[in-house]
Amino acid sequence: MRVLSVVLLAATCAAAAGGGGELPEFREAPAFRNGAACAGAPTIHIAMTLDATYLRGSLAGVLSVLRHAACPESIAFHFVASSASPARRLASLRRALAAAFPTLPATVHRFDARLVRGKISSSVRRALDQPLNYARIYLADLLPRSVSRVLYLDSDLLVVDDVARLWATDLGPDAALAAPEYCHANFTSYFTDVFWRHPEYAAVFANRTCVPCYFNTGVMVIDLDRWRSGGYTAKLEYWMEVQKQEARIYELGSLPPFLLVFAGEVKAVEHRWNQHGLGGDNVEGQCRELHPGPVSLLHWSGKGKPWLRLDAGRPCPLDALWAPYDLLRRRGARDDLLAAVA
Repeated sequence: MRVLSVVLLAATCAAAAGGGGELPEFREAPAFRNGAACAGAPTIHIAMTLDATYLRGSLAGVLSVLRHAACPESIAFHFVASSASPARRLASLRRALAAAFPTLPATVHRFDARLVRGKISSSVRRALDQPLNYARIYLADLLPRSVSRVLYLDSDLLVVDDVARLWATDLGPDAALAAPEYCHANFTSYFTDVFWRHPEYAAVFANRTCVPCYFNTGVMVIDLDRWRSGGYTAKLEYWMEVQKQEARIYELGSLPPFLLVFAGEVKAVEHRWNQHGLGGDNVEGQCRELHPGPVSLLHWSGKGKPWLRLDAGRPCPLDALWAPYDLLRRRGARDDLLAAVA
């Protein structure tokens, strides 16, 4: 049997998590088993971030993948931890993951945050400025050369369909990246007036295969062989350096470099695989409704996170869909509450 590998990029952000305190306790997730049809199933690699701030969201996301996967027993986790993570905090993350998923194997790799610290400029939300937010740029370097494809997922989402369907996306003969595109969005708004007034900057979108459209980088299918051969990490770093050293050409974290490199060259995926924006905008985090159409993945991108709104007693209606996947252990709570997703 081949292994369905889930790569979790792990790092701690002690300041954002409220200092170096202990992590909360988590319940053990239900055990999900493979069926007979899983014999010879293809290897699927999934990359996610995992830090102290988003630990609760990451565990819920992993549980949702397991719950809806046809072959959940074939999943193995590979953690890429920030080189800046204190050993004590990394050990706490290991314990939390082991408590929630004790039967899953885990491998830890270290992500060198120094690769991006000199390239990150301030954005509209502090969470977008953390080095781990840029780790997705380095997946081709972090993962073994034997890994030719990876599915990247953010840590504030739920998968409510068999992820193998997304994994099976046909990237065609040339595309290095597939994602849901949103061509109705105002693409020009993702860059500053300085960018659009600069003829050499704006010319980057000339001669693209298709009209450049916005896509959300929280859900991406990436051909790592094509990424490596195309030198896409260096291309993304180039635009980060332009932003840092030449001119302020965007305001929104790691997303604009991806648009600059890939917009117009993305293999489109059905919108059902990223019902994004459920966390509202990056300033107020208002409640949002689902986009019209079927749903395979719910994504709380934006400022508002479901676990924070639920804890504050001010949840949005759709946060109730996230709650059954929450593995946080509460005093007096019964562990059989997970029957809702088992």
